[in-house]
Amino acid sequence: FTDLVLETWDLQCERNGREHRTAEMGCEQLVVRRGQPFTITLHFSGRAYQEGVDKLAFNVETGPCPIETSGTRCHFAMTDFPEESCWSAVLQQQDGDSLSISLCSPTDSRVGRYSLTLETSTDYQGCSYHIGNFILLFNAWHPEDSVYLQEEDERCEYVLSQEGLIFQGSRNYITSIPWNFGQFENGILSICLDLLDTNPKFLRDQDRDCSRRNNPVYIGRVVSAMVNCNDEDHGVLAGRWDNCYEDGMSPLAWIGSVDILKRWKNFGCQPVKYGQCWVFAAVACTVMRCLGIPSRVVTNYHSAHDTNGNLIIDRYLSETGEEKRRSKDSIWNFHCWVESWMARPDLGSSYNGWQVLDPTPQEKSEGVFCCGPAPVRAIKEGDLQLKYDIPFVFAEVNADVVYWVVKPDGTERKSTHSSVVGKNISTKSVGQDSREDITHTYKYPEGSDMEREVFTKAELERRSLTEVDEGLHLKIKVSEGANNGCDFDVFAVINNNTDTGRVCRLMLCARTASYNGAVGPQCGLKDLLNVTLEPRAEERVPLRILYESYGENLTQDNIIKVVALLTEYETGDIIMAMRDVYVQNPEIKIRILGEPMQNRKVVAEVSLVNPLSAPLSGCMFMVEGSGLTDGQQIKELEEPVEPQAQAMARLDFVPRQAGLHKLMVDFESDKLMGVKSYRNVIIAPQPN
Repeated sequence: FTDLVLETWDLQCERNGREHRTAEMGCEQLVVRRGQPFTITLHFSGRAYQEGVDKLAFNVETGPCPIETSGTRCHFAMTDFPEESCWSAVLQQQDGDSLSISLCSPTDSRVGRYSLTLETSTDYQGCSYHIGNFILLFNAWHPEDSVYLQEEDERCEYVLSQEGLIFQGSRNYITSIPWNFGQFENGILSICLDLLDTNPKFLRDQDRDCSRRNNPVYIGRVVSAMVNCNDEDHGVLAGRWDNCYEDGMSPLAWIGSVDILKRWKNFGCQPVKYGQCWVFAAVACTVMRCLGIPSRVVTNYHSAHDTNGNLIIDRYLSETGEEKRRSKDSIWNFHCWVESWMARPDLGSSYNGWQVLDPTPQEKSEGVFCCGPAPVRAIKEGDLQLKYDIPFVFAEVNADVVYWVVKPDGTERKSTHSSVVGKNISTKSVGQDSREDITHTYKYPEGSDMEREVFTKAELERRSLTEVDEGLHLKIKVSEGANNGCDFDVFAVINNNTDTGRVCRLMLCARTASYNGAVGPQCGLKDLLNVTLEPRAEERVPLRILYESYGENLTQDNIIKVVALLTEYETGDIIMAMRDVYVQNPEIKIRILGEPMQNRKVVAEVSLVNPLSAPLSGCMFMVEGSGLTDGQQIKELEEPVEPQAQAMARLDFVPRQAGLHKLMVDFESDKLMGVKSYRNVIIAPQPN
């Protein structure tokens, strides 16, 4: 017999991409999911393949030093039946000189870039052909894969969806911003794989690192560490929280991960400036979804940063609500992290499911700035000894806050305050633009027997913060219309639920604040020395907050922190109430002109009214959307926008994909920053 000579081959990128749900990554390369067969076609010249005479075998290799013992190299012959535990090749069809062959990887394969080689042999002679490269991803659709997720609508949301919402604002006024995850955008998969190849564990021991890439727990820790740059490891993002972003981009200006990841790659893996918690979390979510691991961004309101692990956060305030003593512990208005879905064979099946990964650099874990994966189930049950970093996340949702009022003479008085952390833990609902509250997955209802059991199990005792005098109650309410550029009222509402009158001092103070808990200058103060409270009565005390007082010092987080201190003269007891008021930005209006259709130019008109009493300079709109725009479009306005005047721009783009997409818009200027909106756009398919 003459040699069997391979003439051409086809990796069938388009067909395999459709079947493996990777078609949106493009047809230029083969991208498949592990444990699922994919088809290739071989065409021989001279003569056809003959069963029993010719032998076909394949080599797959990943990593720089592939060896069989580490699972980074596999040699396998074509057989009649697939094998689930190892790579297999099965002849599907022979049509003259062409063969259709089904290849399949085991469900615990290493993910990453692979090379594929064909070996043909007849008797003692043989040839070897490199027939191409492909990329292997995790497979949330395969029951044996460690990232398997049962419900199809959840797989679509947490693996395939390229856009989403991230929740911000305050616990009392929850807002959302749109985010373009863009994990299937051109070039992003390659960047995500480069990120794995840049991590210090790979650089120290390439073979060991590649051999562990079958494990989503390992991948999660690597991604958590590499999204921040605090270990000087060529991480993606530099964090900054001081409102000084002149040498980079304000964290509030980003509306997607694609631009960030491309900047990181294009500038030689230098950290992109700047990120804050939601940006770190969103970029990590993009990388995890891109690699095939179901992931979502989660927001925790009143999030504790407990540096010493005692689950108690002590805060020291003056009588006007000013912080008197800096503590390493802090309470953030909100904090975002990622949850990724995976099995935990290292801990036992009861800890399978959602795991917390937090790429925001806060504390070191095993010597590196990363956090997780921490099973949400272990956080709820108080199993603090398990891997990874459960005590830190447990504190973020469970720590107690104790406020001490420091008097002018230096004496301290503990105030009664019912605020505990870990409120309204939120993520985007599956398949719709609404908020899902997942607090119950992290903690039992406060005050329940199960909650006390968890604290006993964690060998911790929750400090009781019952009111000293249950007869007096204090809370803060906000008038309608706390809009940027406007004056508005906040109210201290005092209830005397006793049968005797009380005389108190009320201090009501407002300060601009950042989302990480830092407070700025005062923007409103009222000190009433003699507030008489009638028996069984309610008293409402207003505080007018003027734009001329807060406008110059309002941070990009748009938060004003209001503190009320009620001191009862007879007992000396102090009751405190605190509220974060979210100052609302104006709405961006988005109009789509004409009927949007695939591969045809679409025009979007975006506009916003300047609500401030001063003109806006340096105005620009930034627009992007997966499947709609080719990257980010920026439209700068030439003229300042006068008070109450309209900023308007028109942008055109050619949608590449039909179906439902989100067009995301961000507005920036010198005085009004980080204003965001989105519009759902249905793109009609191109007619045949």
